[in-house]
Amino acid sequence: MHIILGGTGHVGSAAAKRLLEMGEPVTVVSHTGSQRYEWERRGARFEVADVFDTEALRDVFRTGKRAFLLNPPADPSTDTDAQEKRSAAAILDALDGSGLEQVVAESTMGAQPGERLGDLSVLHDFEQALRRQPVPVAVIRAAYYMSNWDASLEMAINEGHLASMYPADLAMPMVAPEDLGRAAARLLTAPRGESGIHYVEGPERYSPNDVAAAFAAAIGKPVAVKVIPRDQWEATYRQLGFSKAAAASYARMTAVSLDGDFERPASPERGTVTLQDYIDELVDRAARQSARTAGSHRS
Repeated sequence: MHIILGGTGHVGSAAAKRLLEMGEPVTVVSHTGSQRYEWERRGARFEVADVFDTEALRDVFRTGKRAFLLNPPADPSTDTDAQEKRSAAAILDALDGSGLEQVVAESTMGAQPGERLGDLSVLHDFEQALRRQPVPVAVIRAAYYMSNWDASLEMAINEGHLASMYPADLAMPMVAPEDLGRAAARLLTAPRGESGIHYVEGPERYSPNDVAAAFAAAIGKPVAVKVIPRDQWEATYRQLGFSKAAAASYARMTAVSLDGDFERPASPERGTVTLQDYIDELVDRAARQSARTAGSHRS
């Protein structure tokens, strides 16, 4: 049995779907039961567990042999670094006595030691702690998620632009959740003892200009990039509802990524989902949802 932590999110759900396609037994773990029917219909088991409830999470882990670990993103209105360190520690505690024989953990390219670097430092520390415990661990260091651009769809449609803190022409590693899910499923079904760091990115590297072009092609209207100056990053995050601490951490994470020119591994695993593929599906999905909503209002 494969236990998928964060199994209803972008990457976790992609991993769970791929494992089910392979005929593997899967337990999807979520903090709410809202998607229980959907996953049970697909053939998965479904468990509701709070990541901070160590005993409950350990009990879920004990029902399987392998687990995909994704430290859930904290509510941006909180101190995200502090909350995500707490959740990572709870996951680690739950591994103790779990009986698992293998884990695969989701991390990020650019993970590095430091303070107040958002995912870069939190996930680096998570990686290090996982290596110190006895269960074999394989780490996926993922490129910048294409799904991070999901929130730009409404702006692209209504205002004809998208906002970026990165230079418009800066090509950087990006990856679709589907490709990360495939990588996770492959590692979860590999021989016991799989370890090391596995870098995963999409078939090409893309710039914010490429993202704007993909949106333009998908929605059939021009889309431009508006670059947010560095001295406005924290204020922009605050306007989006981030706490003062979270805004500072995210701004520092952005600066470190940009100033360090991102982590660019020489031989990453390349996915197959292009940026245009991803944006096309995003736009199609939004259109279907809009049509369903309109239909429900008419009925």
